[in-house]
Amino acid sequence: MLLGLDFDNTLIRYDALFHQVALERAWIPADTPRDKVAVRDYLRSVGREDDWTLLQGIVYGTRILDAEPFEGMLDTLGRLHERKVPMRIVSHKTRTPYLGEPCDLHAAARAWLSKQGFHLDDGLGWAEEQVHFELTKHDKIARIVALGCTHYVDDLPEILDMLPGHVTKILFAPNGAPGAAQDWHVMRRWDALPAIVGLP
Repeated sequence: MLLGLDFDNTLIRYDALFHQVALERAWIPADTPRDKVAVRDYLRSVGREDDWTLLQGIVYGTRILDAEPFEGMLDTLGRLHERKVPMRIVSHKTRTPYLGEPCDLHAAARAWLSKQGFHLDDGLGWAEEQVHFELTKHDKIARIVALGCTHYVDDLPEILDMLPGHVTKILFAPNGAPGAAQDWHVMRRWDALPAIVGLP
C-alpha cells in the first residue's frame, strides 16, 4: 500500500481564514458565512474577481500559518504512521500568486506542514521527500502514478476522475459528496480513513 494525500482543502482547512482576511480588508459584510465558497461567491457577485484572486494569494501564502488542520486529520495520520502505512502528499499548486505580493507558495505550504509536526520525530516523523508540490494537475496525476500510489485522497472529483483505474479513489467530502462515482469511497471524516484502506 502507498497512500497518497492531497493538501489544499483536504489536510488544511481555509474557510475561517478566508473569512477573517476578507473581513480585515473590509471586502465582505460581517454576516457573510465563514466559508471559502461564500466569500468567493460574494466577491464575484459584486464584480471583484481580482480581489478574490488577491485573497487566495494572501491565504495560501503569507497567512497560511493561520489556517487550521481538518479535525481528526493529524490523529488519523498519526495512527497510520504507527501502523507503518507509507504515505505521500501530492498536490498541485502554482509557485507564486497570480496577483499581489510575491511569495513562494510551495515553501509556505511546507512551513505549515512543519508547524503541524509532520517532520518532527515526536510528531508524524515524515521525511521532506514525502511531500510533492506539482505545478499542474497533469503533473500531479503523473507524480501519483509514478510513485505507485495504491490509494489517493482528494476533495476534487475532477482529480479522482483523472486517475487510472488501479488507484483506489477516496473523495474527501465533509459537506456531502456531489459528483462522486459509484466506485469511489467517500470520506466524510478523517477518522474513517483507516477502515477505508483496510485497517481495523
